[in-house]
Amino acid sequence: MPEISRFLGITIAMYYRDHAPPHFHAIYGEFEVTVAIASGHAMGDMPRRAMAHIQEWRQLHVDELLRAWRLAQDRCPLPTIEPLE
Repeated sequence: MPEISRFLGITIAMYYRDHAPPHFHAIYGEFEVTVAIASGHAMGDMPRRAMAHIQEWRQLHVDELLRAWRLAQDRCPLPTIEPLE
C-alpha cells in the first residue's frame, strides 16, 4: 500500500485500483480507518484525537487526494502530500 503522507505517528496510504468511492487509509499503531475523501466518512477504529488530525489534514488536501486517487486508479506513481504540522 503506497504511503502518501505521514504525520504525528499517522500513516496515510492508498491502494492501487481500490474500490469506489475515492478514499484513503489511515493507520495509527494498531488502529486503521478508511476515510472517504469528499465526505470524510470514516469506517474503522481510531482514537478521537488522531481522527481529528486525520480529518483536519483531509480538509486541507481534498484536491490533492482526489488527484492521487485518479493516479492510483491508473496505477501511476502517487505523489507525497504535505503532512499536518
